[in-house]
This record gives sequence, C-alpha cells and structure tokens, in this order.
Amino acid sequence: MYEKIQQIWKAKDLRNNILFILAMLVIFRFAAHIPMPGVNTTALRDLFASNQVLGLMDIFSGGGLRSFSIVMMGVGPYITASIIFQLLAMIYPKLEEMQKEESGRGKINMWTRWLTVPLSFLQAYGMITILRRSSDAILGDITSFNLFMMTLAITAGTVFLMWLGELITEKNIGNGISLLIFAGIIAQLPEFVQQTIITYDPSKLPIIIGFVVIALVTIVGVVVINEGQRNIPVQYARQIRGNRAAGGTSTHLPLRVNMAGVIPIIFAISLIMFPPMIAQFFMHAKTVFLVRAAEWVITMFNNQLVYGIMYFILVFAFTYFYTEVVFHPTQIAENLQKQGGFIPGIRPGKNTSDYLAYTTHKIIFVGALFLGLIAILPLVMRYFTGMQSLAIGGTSLLIVVSVVIETMKQIESQLTMREYEGY
Repeated sequence: MYEKIQQIWKAKDLRNNILFILAMLVIFRFAAHIPMPGVNTTALRDLFASNQVLGLMDIFSGGGLRSFSIVMMGVGPYITASIIFQLLAMIYPKLEEMQKEESGRGKINMWTRWLTVPLSFLQAYGMITILRRSSDAILGDITSFNLFMMTLAITAGTVFLMWLGELITEKNIGNGISLLIFAGIIAQLPEFVQQTIITYDPSKLPIIIGFVVIALVTIVGVVVINEGQRNIPVQYARQIRGNRAAGGTSTHLPLRVNMAGVIPIIFAISLIMFPPMIAQFFMHAKTVFLVRAAEWVITMFNNQLVYGIMYFILVFAFTYFYTEVVFHPTQIAENLQKQGGFIPGIRPGKNTSDYLAYTTHKIIFVGALFLGLIAILPLVMRYFTGMQSLAIGGTSLLIVVSVVIETMKQIESQLTMREYEGY
C-alpha cells in the first residue's frame, strides 16, 4: 500500500486529479452546511429522528435534508432522471440504439441534465410542502414568493451538485455522483461517534461491540458479493486464413453475482417513499375518506414489520429487473457465434442464450437475497437492540464499499497504463 501511495504521489497528473476531487468534495460539504433562512433546525432534526422514510432520503442527500441546506435534495433528481431514461430505453428501441453509440450517449446525458431541472423543482416543492404539513414549527408561515424562492434555490443547489459530479467524473478516478453520495455518508460518521461518546453507558458496551462486529462482517460480505463472479468457459474455433491460423484459444465469460450494484436499492427507496409522500398531501383534505386513507397509508408504512417486508421484496424484485435490463443473453450468444466462440457442451445460438439466462438467474438469486438483507439490516438491528442503528447502515455500507472498490480499480488501471508507457 505504501508503494502504491508513492506511485500515485509521483505521478503529477494523477496526484493533481485526486487533489482536485478532494477539493470538490470539500466544496460539496461546505454547501451542505449552508441552511435556508427561517428554518427551525431543532424541530427538523426531531422529525427526521422519528421518521424512517425521511431518514432514508437524508442518506442520499448527505445530511443536507436534515439541515435544510441549499443542496437538501442532493443528487436524487439527477438519479431519478437517469432511471427514467434507462426505463425508456427498454420501451423505445431508438433510445436503446442511441445508448450503443458515443454520440447517442452524449445526447441522452444532455437530456438527463435537462430533465433534472424540472424534477428537482417538483421534488423540492413537494418536500417543503411535506415538511410544512408534518410540523408547523419547522417553517412557520411563509409567503408564496418565499416558497418559490426557496424552491428555486434548492433547484440551483441540485444543478450545482450535478455540475460538481460531472467535473469529478471527467478526471477518470470514479463516478462523480457516486463519490458525492459517498462523501455525504462518510460525513455523518463523526456525528455518530460524537453522540456515542456523549451518551456512553457501560451497559451499552456489548451492543456497541455487536454493532462494530456486524459492520465488519457486512463490509466483508459486500466485498465478496461485489467481487464474486462465475466464469463460463468459452472456446474459440481454430480458423485457417491463407497461411495463418487464428483462434483455437480458451477464455471465459465472467457473470457477476451482483450485476445491478446499488441500483435496486435506489429503485426500491424511490418507490417505497412515493405512497407516504403522496399521503402527506391529503392529511389536511376536506374529504373524510381521503384523510382516513392517508392516515392508513402513513400508519402502515411506519409499521417496521410491514415496511421491512415491502422493502425486502422490492429490492429482491428490482435486482432481477435491472439485471434483465443490463444483461442480454441473446445478444451475447449472437456475438459469440459471430466470433467463432462457443461454450463447451452447449450448442451455439438459442441453446447458448438459454444456458446463459438460466445460469444468470441462479447466480442473481444470491445477489438479490444479499441486497435485500443489507437493505433491511438497520431495521433488524433496531428490533433486536431497541436502539438507533449505526449511522452507516447496511445500505450505506454497500454504497461506501462499492464506491471505494470502483475508485481503487480506476486508480490501479491508471497506474498500470503508466507502467506500460514506461516500456
């Protein structure tokens, strides 16, 4: 590790890129601590402490939602816009063809940025409305003009973070949006340590040790699942072209246990937060039926057992769904056949496609089960200990470890390229 750090520091451009990314993350954390005026932050923190759904949203905003900062929505609207275009690509073949070309991906990225602006405005307005109706002490009475200006400022904050993420991505040391989420999660760790020290009680020592052990086991599990893959052997037929022989080599096709990454959890969070958010708008309706229906929805989602079961099922289902989006067995089988490759014992064409689909579904079962368990880990910990879970829960640990692994791989690849340049 020490040798790698020395190599990174000696490579001037790589060192400057890393320092630039650190500077962008510092700017992001600075913006996350700039609150909107006229907000009762004490009442806001109390609300987040008692609401599981808002707590999940606060994770992806890097704590900005809990402090009602100008970047309180984080990069959530940008992620939502990206998900929308990924789903549209499944419906419209033209978008799917565009994703395969460099110029097409550039256009889709541009449309994603444009869609982020109205989504950010709508989500900011909806969140402000929900917080106002949840507690009168948070914002009090504000005029329509002030509401519009607050929504506009929050939208500008989201666009600012989107720009920071693009600048970070251009340095080729990691995905900028993922690194922003990573920085927001890590920034909550000192506050958790401080609260633990202040409220320390010798009787809680076994629980704290249990938290640490479970966190370490979870990290190991995340690394094993993220790096786990099944290698499908592939043999290429020997071809004679004139006086030259080509092919005849053996290789493998890697099938990852977790092809979807953290996308299923993000999908599930977006979907599971939608009903209670909509129900909040009908809490003060004049129709008695709508009020009772809204109360029933909010009560049901506040039930930890119901919430945990629904969360697990959604994560499990979305893992299979997203794998179907990104993994195409038919296309892979066609490419293998065109290149003269085949899986030993399996006929090319449809048989190869069916074999890859069957094998993938068996492997993904383990990945989907793991993601589902990671997602509900904080709820399980709270049930058995009666205490608030770690500031970095299962979902957060999954994001943190995945981002660290991906970033280290990109840094390693850049160091390897420099070694080849030396030769």
